[in-house]
Amino acid sequence: MKALFYKFFIVLSKKMGPWVFTIFAWFVSTGYFLFFPSRVVNSVRFYGELFPDKSRYYHIWCAWSQYHNFTHVFLDRILLQDFGNISYTSKGWKHIEDAVENETGGIILMSHMGNWEVAAHLLKGKLRKTRLLLYMGIKHKEQIENMQKESLSNSGIKIIAVDRDGGSPFDLVEGIKLLKQGGLVSLTGDIIWNENQRVVPVKFLNHEVLLPEVPHTLSLLSDAPLFLFFPFRTGKNQYHFVITRPLFIKAASRSERQKVIRESAQQYADILEETLRKHPFEWYHFEPFLGRRL
Repeated sequence: MKALFYKFFIVLSKKMGPWVFTIFAWFVSTGYFLFFPSRVVNSVRFYGELFPDKSRYYHIWCAWSQYHNFTHVFLDRILLQDFGNISYTSKGWKHIEDAVENETGGIILMSHMGNWEVAAHLLKGKLRKTRLLLYMGIKHKEQIENMQKESLSNSGIKIIAVDRDGGSPFDLVEGIKLLKQGGLVSLTGDIIWNENQRVVPVKFLNHEVLLPEVPHTLSLLSDAPLFLFFPFRTGKNQYHFVITRPLFIKAASRSERQKVIRESAQQYADILEETLRKHPFEWYHFEPFLGRRL
């Protein structure tokens, strides 16, 4: 039912203009903000730690802005696929181009910041013949997310979906194989999909946070560099991509593997925190994230 309702407004927006979806999305975001207080509390707490010197009312306003900015994620997907009028600039794109040209492979580590779906579509369009594998989590009964996965798959991106019960070890093997062949693998580094997933603790906003170990393990086992990728909306129909320099994870011995994985995860957490302070309202992580205070 949710997917049919969503499709109805997409069709209506195509005929009457994107403003229809904008109005619809505003009411949906407002509804979620008003009637799902447990999620709003997560956001308010998060912004309280990000802006400790601000008032409680400011933190609530931040959460409100976060929820309503999130509507652009869906609207821009329509504009990109059906109107093709999303443009972007980039900083650090040459790092990925070099990895493709030199056939070193590369891991594109995204976060729940900005619009990962627009980035994935544009990334595939720019790389064209380069093979791109995207690991994505599955949320049970999430029909709209299934539509998003389908649209990405139709654009030529291979999708490996990991459910809440955990994925197969062969999924990881497939990623390593592609990396060694010079391809690109993309996944998110800031969310835990299941309780059996291997995690690594890091310091983030003076709290302990558990991050997935897989991206850093992939880099270590494949010798492929790790690129942190942030796609930010800078205006109407306009994005700016920020790609970091390649991060190489190497261990001199098996006993040092966990140490270098922790160091890599902490480096990612530090860059994520620094980036978040610059783009606080493009943080679309609505689950509990911060652990105990350090």
